Amino acid sequence: MPFINTKTNTAITPERELSLKTQLGQAISIIRGKSEDWLMLNFEDNSHLYFKGDGDTPCALAEVKIYGSASSQEYNALTEKITEIISSELKISPSRIYVKYEEVEYWGYSGHNF
Repeated sequence: MPFINTKTNTAITPERELSLKTQLGQAISIIRGKSEDWLMLNFEDNSHLYFKGDGDTPCALAEVKIYGSASSQEYNALTEKITEIISSELKISPSRIYVKYEEVEYWGYSGHNF
């Protein structure tokens, strides 16, 4: 049950969104037991994001929520991959991309909790 919400102050074309979707779908498998089969994604472009007081230079925040937990090695590898994907697709410097993780103990689906 992973969820990745990507916010950026740049525009995301439909083609770039599809590419991001595909690549993030593959990347989530870095975390043991996670796959695109359960992945939900959201993209928020043209957000009013300011990084280091600057709202004009492209930046992004990827928020990753997972049911359960993962190892620090998995998080490190996924951060590297997410940063690479966002940087490549949206032309954002890696130094202007944050990746945030949240481990969720309770996750509801189809009217029930896991």
